[in-house]
Amino acid sequence: MKMLNAYPLLQVEDVAATAAFYQTHLGFAPVFDSDWYVHMRSTAKEHIELAVIAYDHQTIPEIGRMPTTGLILSFEVEDAGAEYERLHGAGVVIAQPLRDEVFGQRHFIAADPNGVLLDIITPIEPDADWLASQQH
Repeated sequence: MKMLNAYPLLQVEDVAATAAFYQTHLGFAPVFDSDWYVHMRSTAKEHIELAVIAYDHQTIPEIGRMPTTGLILSFEVEDAGAEYERLHGAGVVIAQPLRDEVFGQRHFIAADPNGVLLDIITPIEPDADWLASQQH
């Protein structure tokens, strides 16, 4: 298979509210916009795409008609601390506050209106002791 693109497709109850969330808080812009499906592209990086669809739409097989759950979308950013302050200040649900991980990430986890988790990450230097302990 020769892939041309790949992007997550979130099955949601409220397409308009979900699309508005990603446009307002994460800088996506609609490429295709309807009442049952919105395809969006990042205004910062053209190759980053995301789509949302009404979970009960007829194009989805009956067996799969359920809202998306248990998913974490990771977004690497220049400054996770600044994004934490911005999103927290805008009232976005923060599921895990900003913190540094020994394995080399500064990140926090927010949630979209459907409970899909958004891991907002900036790479940092891993802890030297932790890194040494990982070498076999």
